[in-house]
Amino acid sequence: MLELSILGFLAEEPLHGYELKERIKALTGHVRPVSDGALYPAITRLLAAGKLDQHSEPGASAAPRRVLSLTDAGREDLLERLRHPKQAEITDQVRFNTVLAFLRHLPDRGDQAAVLRRRLEFLQTPSSFFYADGAPVRAEEAEDLFRQGMLRVARATGEAERAWLTEAIGQLEKSDGLEASDRLEKSDRLDDSG
Repeated sequence: MLELSILGFLAEEPLHGYELKERIKALTGHVRPVSDGALYPAITRLLAAGKLDQHSEPGASAAPRRVLSLTDAGREDLLERLRHPKQAEITDQVRFNTVLAFLRHLPDRGDQAAVLRRRLEFLQTPSSFFYADGAPVRAEEAEDLFRQGMLRVARATGEAERAWLTEAIGQLEKSDGLEASDRLEKSDRLDDSG
């Protein structure tokens, strides 16, 4: 998730380490804070793998700033991670939000829709925080006021997310269909003129 965030933010513009950390914190920090002990080793791994490039710029004070940018290999890695998110990046809400934050970088709307379909399929599987005799406990069945609250909020959130996913997939498929028909029409015109 951290490497995906690094690649995603650097796909938008070059950043120095502190700016990058602040953007990652804004995205996930309240739920999963990012420490220097995790961020800078991840940056070092991506640099060593040729996915990032760095150069120095004069800083506001005497110390130069290390500016990071994405290489072509880094962009390809980002696109591959977005096309084929790990299962945990589909099932975990915070990780899925990280995927969503950068999904616009995938150029193919069909690929974008496929990722959203995976999340929708996951959300359509009955689940709960609590189980009785192997079956998910519904909010109305919970005997505890606080567990009822957890379950009701989760149900409302899930309903809202499923509705948005369904709408977004429809929009992507519609626009992908229009793009495909435009390509076919152009191809037909070229065939007719040749």
